[in-house]
Amino acid sequence: MAKAASNVIDISEGSPVPESSDSDATTLAASLEALLLVADQTVTSTELATFIGEPVHVVEETLEKLAAGYREQNRGFDLRNVANGWRFYTSPDCAELVARYAKEGQAARLTQAALETLAVVAYRQPISRARVGAIRGVNVDAVMRTLSTRGLVTEVETDSATGAVLFGTTEYFLERMGLRNLEELPPIADYLPDLSVLDELVDPHE
Repeated sequence: MAKAASNVIDISEGSPVPESSDSDATTLAASLEALLLVADQTVTSTELATFIGEPVHVVEETLEKLAAGYREQNRGFDLRNVANGWRFYTSPDCAELVARYAKEGQAARLTQAALETLAVVAYRQPISRARVGAIRGVNVDAVMRTLSTRGLVTEVETDSATGAVLFGTTEYFLERMGLRNLEELPPIADYLPDLSVLDELVDPHE
């Protein structure tokens, strides 16, 4: 047990481990699985290749094969490439079961107001806080602060015409949603109000 503890690595530090020899009983696939299981965030192919000591393209091919194999076997988890990195997720087929299991004690869940506000930012970004509030019909200052604190939204730019701070979603948002990019969001944007009709309702400098 002491020997195993001495071999623990910290992915966040970026320090490579020695390249394994041909006689090493640990396969590349097993090594990748082990690293991804202990990672608390997405890990890029380059980071994984650096730690294992294999070419990036070889690591990429192995990850793709692992992901395809899990899908073919109808496992209870998926390996996905999201937000420019790889991570394990529970299978969509088990979503109801997992949600029921996680429901109790989920103190950090977002409120309905936060979820609605996050949806507006996701589909209408970049967008000012005032316009988000106009779409929802309520003041969203506190909710936007919560979303920002959780790392789900961030300031992305300033409107050159009005000086208003514009918000957008983060890489962490994509990671938590299991998306590669914003184009994979469900197509519901057409049901949100047209921002052009909200101009008279908001302070352009807010």
